[in-house]
Amino acid sequence: MIAVIDYGAGNLFSVCNALKYLDIPHSVTKDADEICRADAVILPGVGAFPAAMESLRATGLVDTIRENAQKKPLLGICLGMQMLFDRSDENGDCDGLGLIAGEVHRIPSDKVIIPHMGWNELVITQQSPLLEQIETPVYTYFVHSYQAFCDEKNIIAYCEYDGKIPALVTDGKFVFGAQYHPEKSGDKGLQMLRNFERMAK
Repeated sequence: MIAVIDYGAGNLFSVCNALKYLDIPHSVTKDADEICRADAVILPGVGAFPAAMESLRATGLVDTIRENAQKKPLLGICLGMQMLFDRSDENGDCDGLGLIAGEVHRIPSDKVIIPHMGWNELVITQQSPLLEQIETPVYTYFVHSYQAFCDEKNIIAYCEYDGKIPALVTDGKFVFGAQYHPEKSGDKGLQMLRNFERMAK
């Protein structure tokens, strides 16, 4: 069972539609005990970083997420990925979950359209169970104005958008983050969700 965290700021509809299509058992929850019983956790997210973190804190789930991230697979999607990092300066400085070392800043370019929206190829820099059974090239769907800045060891794949934007990241253990939307990225994105379920078994 995968717990999809409901904190009022997630893209629950599209994520859950994809999980349902794949026949992956899941529940949408804000219950700490249910999250602890789950085999894996998905943290979705849309909107602004500070508002999302405020909503997440209001659920009382921050410590629960941090504790479970030490022992079972956790996947942050889009804003949910950004929240995995230490902090963001979107609309002022705001602390994140601190599960992956790094910070989130606006995409530093005046040569491309912001927000970054559309399909981009992933440049894969290291192997990951999330990418098993997926042939290159891999194109995924992005919608974001801010990006993560972190150590290269934490980057599984990046995309080029007037510079390298971390697209798939990890803490090297149980925590993963996708800046793109795997649930909106066609068959290869769906395979990533299947792989995530497999990691939980």
